[in-house]
Amino acid sequence: MTVIVVMGVSGSGKTTVGTAVAARLGVDYAEADTFHPPANIAKMTAGHPLTDEDRAPWLAAIAKWIGEHRESGGVVSSSALKRSYRDVLAGGGDVWFLHLHGDRGLLAERMKHRSGHFMPVSLLDSQLADLEPLQRDEPGRTFDLAKSPAELVDAALTAFRERA
Repeated sequence: MTVIVVMGVSGSGKTTVGTAVAARLGVDYAEADTFHPPANIAKMTAGHPLTDEDRAPWLAAIAKWIGEHRESGGVVSSSALKRSYRDVLAGGGDVWFLHLHGDRGLLAERMKHRSGHFMPVSLLDSQLADLEPLQRDEPGRTFDLAKSPAELVDAALTAFRERA
C-alpha cells in the first residue's frame, strides 16, 4: 500500500490535513515532530535552523515508519523540504507526497497563533529558502494551503485515488 507524506513548511497545516486524511482512509497517522531527537527540538526552539546532518536521523526514522506501513498504508507528516529528503523517505516504501504550499504571510500568521509548538516564526524564511517544489517525476501533488482543511482533504483524496 501507499503511504501519504503530507509535506510543507512549518505552519502549512500538515498535522490538521494529515490526521483528517488518515481518518478518512482508516490508516495510522504519525506526526513527524515525534521522530526528532531532543537535540533537534532544542536547536529549533532556540531559533537555529537544522542542517542536513541534523535531519538525517529524523528522516531515517520516518522512512523506517513508512517501511513498517508498507502493508497497511498510512499517513505521516514531514516538511520534506528537499528532493534529497524526499528520496530518503521514498526509500522506505511506496509514497505519495501531498504538498501544502502557500503565501508566506499566511504561514507566518498561522505560526504566530498556534500554541505549544517549538518552531519559532523566525525559522520560516530558512525553511522557505530550503524548499524545493515537487518535481514532475515525484509522485504527488501540490495544494494551496489557503483552502479550508476540508477542501484540502477532499482535493487530496481525489488526487490520491486518481493517481495512475
